[in-house]
Amino acid sequence: MRMSRFELRASASLASLFALRMIGLFLILPVFAVHATKLRGGESLTLVGLALGAYGLTQAMLHLPFGMASDRFGRKRVIILGLIIFAAGSFLAASANDIYWTIAGRALQGAGAISAAVVAFVADLTRDEHRTKAMAIIGASIGLAFAISLVAAPGLYRVIGMEGIFTLTGVMAIVGIWVTLQVVPPEPATRRTAAIGTPRKRLREIVLDPQLLRLNLGIFTLHLTQMAMFVVVPHALIQYGGLPVADHWKVYLPVVIGSFILMVPPVLAAERRRKLKSVFLGSIAVLALVEIGFAGFGKSFAVIVGLLLAFFVAFNILEASLPSLVSRVAPVSARGTAIGIYNTTQSLGLFAGGALGGWLAQHFGAGAVFAVSAALVITWGIVASSMTVPPLAASRTIPIGPVDDPERLRAALVSVNGVREAIVIPEHGVAHLKVLPGWDEGSVMKLVGGKA
Repeated sequence: MRMSRFELRASASLASLFALRMIGLFLILPVFAVHATKLRGGESLTLVGLALGAYGLTQAMLHLPFGMASDRFGRKRVIILGLIIFAAGSFLAASANDIYWTIAGRALQGAGAISAAVVAFVADLTRDEHRTKAMAIIGASIGLAFAISLVAAPGLYRVIGMEGIFTLTGVMAIVGIWVTLQVVPPEPATRRTAAIGTPRKRLREIVLDPQLLRLNLGIFTLHLTQMAMFVVVPHALIQYGGLPVADHWKVYLPVVIGSFILMVPPVLAAERRRKLKSVFLGSIAVLALVEIGFAGFGKSFAVIVGLLLAFFVAFNILEASLPSLVSRVAPVSARGTAIGIYNTTQSLGLFAGGALGGWLAQHFGAGAVFAVSAALVITWGIVASSMTVPPLAASRTIPIGPVDDPERLRAALVSVNGVREAIVIPEHGVAHLKVLPGWDEGSVMKLVGGKA
């Protein structure tokens, strides 16, 4: 079964929000570590790493409140507010003349924490069986933004400088507001009804859910390793490849494009052949081998390029799989909350990767950055090996008669064997169900007044 046109439109338009925002963040990665040496205070690699990861810290603080707010007040309102804050941080960073004000601007950028609302919005508008594809579209948009950034950043830096790059980032956030208002589909009435009328699981239950804990550990580790790498990889390309910063795109562009091509067969196998866990664990294993390879053999230019290709293949697969799994595990009425927690740990990983990578590189060298990353990835793989992949739920819409107590009916429906979620909409005379294979349709029909 293919994605519907509506699902494709929803996925593509929301992915464009990620791309517009992430291209601004990624534009600084290839050039900032080198540029920072020209800033007052920029001679400290620890502060440079802090500037790279600062937005992750404020995102970590605000993803959960933004995700919960999107459950209560609506996805679009939260997305627009976040983009306004992100733009303000970009313009502050553009005006900075030392490393400290740059860190402040990056921190304000991170305060525009829209990721949970966007991912939850995608989950609202797509079916379970197409969720990984939708997340892969978002992952591809992020990867494309990364590729464009790697190609464009050196030239932009040469022409408009870091001030111009940060200003361009703010302008892209403003364009994202227009996309949200004019292109992204409206929020479904079913989600709004669920958020208002369905009691959310207690925050403690969502935080301590074992399945979600495994996934949150995964996204923390994945983004820690990504950010830590880019504290040292630009310098390695200069040292071992003889490439000036302006030519780094010659490595990054083919590597990122190649990784997109190579990730497609595993993603399709994960969905069509129900091999998600095998593909997931295999990608973690590749990631660990990449970090070990950098630690032991990362002094050859050809090896660096090969390892970067393998890294981005594994990274792209995991980046698509993790949010898909979170959206399937989390209850619909608390989906924004669960994804907010997930994105909080993601942002903590970004911050930790920048800060830890800079500190390790300054005090112990690049090899230590990769060795510590490898140990963390191996630990993640051990924890993930015991995860359970939830079965795909199908959507069903059941006609209902007059209802005196919608919440009571909803509670009765979700107690039926095989019914994972239920949204009762009396004014439309229907109940929307998420059901697992073998669900007890007869009991459902008795509850709604139909024939068993």
